[in-house]
Amino acid sequence: MTEGQINAVCVFCGSRPGTDPAYEAAALGFGRGLANANVTLVFGAGGIGLMGAVAEGALAAGGHVAGVIPKSLLERESGNGDLPEIHVVDTMHERKAKMHDLSDAFVVLPGGLGTYEEFFEILTWRQLGFHDKPIIVVDVAGYFDPLRQIVRHGVDQGFLNAKDEQLFSVVDSIEEAFALLGIAAEIG
Repeated sequence: MTEGQINAVCVFCGSRPGTDPAYEAAALGFGRGLANANVTLVFGAGGIGLMGAVAEGALAAGGHVAGVIPKSLLERESGNGDLPEIHVVDTMHERKAKMHDLSDAFVVLPGGLGTYEEFFEILTWRQLGFHDKPIIVVDVAGYFDPLRQIVRHGVDQGFLNAKDEQLFSVVDSIEEAFALLGIAAEIG
């Protein structure tokens, strides 16, 4: 990889579709955009929810997809057997470490506890200086407004430094995420 060039993006997102159709549309569009820009999608290898949608978007557009999944979740998350590259690991920690190693940047789409946990761990790694890869939260339909508030609250209450808010970016659309990453992507 050349300095600053993004060849692979890890997407953290839900194993459920959520209640707003905008979530799935964003996941499908993001996957398509990565494929159209010839950027590898790295994700949790699940074939359900937004994880399945982001992979579906990338695969349908002819993109390269790398999935990482613990053995224990293969059946539970309907591991996608159609992936061109799949890494089966033993633990959730190994999953995140492998996703980190395979990726040049991280994008967070709506999701549940697992998505939050993945986001906060990769954010903590950046805070501690373990990496300096971009982290972008896509606030689809205002989903992450409470996340912004909790981080600000941590700063206000003295548990976070103001500079910690700069460790990640929040954007309102996948188009803005691609622009911030410097990826010229056709979404449609």
